[in-house]
Amino acid sequence: MNANIKEMIEVYCTNTQSKFLVPSGTCLSDVIAFAGMEKPESILGATVNNKVENLNYKIYSPKTINFLNIFNPNGKRIYAMSLMFLYYKTIKDLYPQGDVRIMHSMNDGYYTELTDINEPLDKVAMKIKKQMNLLVKKDLPFERKIMQSEEASKLFESVGMQQKANLIRNSGLLYANVDILDGTINSFFFDLVPSTRYLKIFDVVPFEKGLMLFMPDNDKDYQEAGIITKQNKLFNIFQEHKHWVDILSMQYVSSLNEGVNNGYAKQIINISEALHEKKYAQIADSIAKKKNDIKIVFLAGPSSSGKTTSCRRLETQLAVNGIHPVQISMDDYFNSRENTPKDENGEYDFECLEAVDLKFFNQQMQELLEGKEVELPKFDFLKGEKFPSGNRIRLQENSILIVEGIHALNPKVSKDIARKNKYFVFVSALTQIALDKYNLISTSDNRLIRRIVRDNNYRGSSAEDTLLRWASVRSGEEKHIFPYQENADSIFNSSLLYEMGLLKTYCEPLLMKVSQSSLAYADAQRLLKFLSNFSPISSEFIPPTSIMREFLGGSSFNY
Repeated sequence: MNANIKEMIEVYCTNTQSKFLVPSGTCLSDVIAFAGMEKPESILGATVNNKVENLNYKIYSPKTINFLNIFNPNGKRIYAMSLMFLYYKTIKDLYPQGDVRIMHSMNDGYYTELTDINEPLDKVAMKIKKQMNLLVKKDLPFERKIMQSEEASKLFESVGMQQKANLIRNSGLLYANVDILDGTINSFFFDLVPSTRYLKIFDVVPFEKGLMLFMPDNDKDYQEAGIITKQNKLFNIFQEHKHWVDILSMQYVSSLNEGVNNGYAKQIINISEALHEKKYAQIADSIAKKKNDIKIVFLAGPSSSGKTTSCRRLETQLAVNGIHPVQISMDDYFNSRENTPKDENGEYDFECLEAVDLKFFNQQMQELLEGKEVELPKFDFLKGEKFPSGNRIRLQENSILIVEGIHALNPKVSKDIARKNKYFVFVSALTQIALDKYNLISTSDNRLIRRIVRDNNYRGSSAEDTLLRWASVRSGEEKHIFPYQENADSIFNSSLLYEMGLLKTYCEPLLMKVSQSSLAYADAQRLLKFLSNFSPISSEFIPPTSIMREFLGGSSFNY
């Protein structure tokens, strides 16, 4: 065979359902043309044999490829990590002595705070945006080098990234990634786009004490950057939790690991749980102050946020205030199966509001508020119908209803009940601890890991099952839950500083069982890589009232 003739490799593209041959060593960015992809300029990366790879990845053996754009969650992650690196480089170019901390996600973007930059925020935002656009036009390549971990750690220490250096050392891995953009170094815990020209849509806007870095907006088909919408209550909760991690001096995972490795796990757990209990008490006190008016507490939250435990602990704190709580689950008010709407795929849509028998729910709530006795329903999920439970209740003078359900904050649920008689609580796991200054921990990943452990413990579901359902769950949350979180009178952040170190010992074995042939493999590998950053924490010191017990078992509450 002529040495100049390259071996041809068979590739199957799932996007176009086409099979073709490419020369050995072809980059994914060039494979796009062979696949006949529409809008090739929108491709950000790909899964190769169900593992996420960047577009610089080269093909040397037969592969199955699925190209990713920003409509895909992993494509969106690639865009976000790349945009954050571009943002960081721009700030370091403009303000060499300055720095930035990516604080949390919000409003289709990220809230960031700057340090050692003494200019008005509006002026800073304008300069950063202009410079970022110049760098996009320059089409600068993102490079990723693999170095020995000790070498990488020393390199990051030399530029003041101590948290990143400590995290690499704690990982126990021989090698680490170092990302480079036009001489600026950092490292991001996901793949990046090949060059800056892929990052044309973004915005930088002053907000509170910092700047918002906006991603392309889902509601605008990702053709325009997001805009600020009022989420004052959510922002305040993020600030509250920032205060919590500051109390423990553990803003980053490296600090948490250091505390755990030095034998302070029990103290970290105790303080974290005490902060939770204090917040439950504050919410109960707020309700008690208006107990002559408030008759129903509506509590909502997304999947695996800890709603059920939050109900139980709030009930305890209300009892301390001399109030007798009566808990009701909206799940028992589902419509019978034949009356449940179906989604675009013809599957029953249990996430939509129309899946609930609102007429019957409001009827019973009104009867209870009028002092009448009612018999609560019970929903049989196997048969798909509700039936009389035999549990008859009547509100006493010091009673208060606690209604739990994913739709509880939707105004349509309680439209017939006067506002002064209602108190709304939203529960979510709004993670504040970060991997380092530039790498956030996704709040949805936090809940996903909780759910993987819980579903395996209580529902017999594999990690693969949970991962494959997660996109549908998240879609339902975005439609039916998160739009109403600002209706809350109180928002409870159910995340715990230590929980990833605790959950990793339960979740890792489950994720390792996901085979490479599964479409869930990419996310399983991503979560395994993420969890590898945490030192393990034993469940020995987790109290029976902790939210963690809702997922691990061993709770003192009945569920």
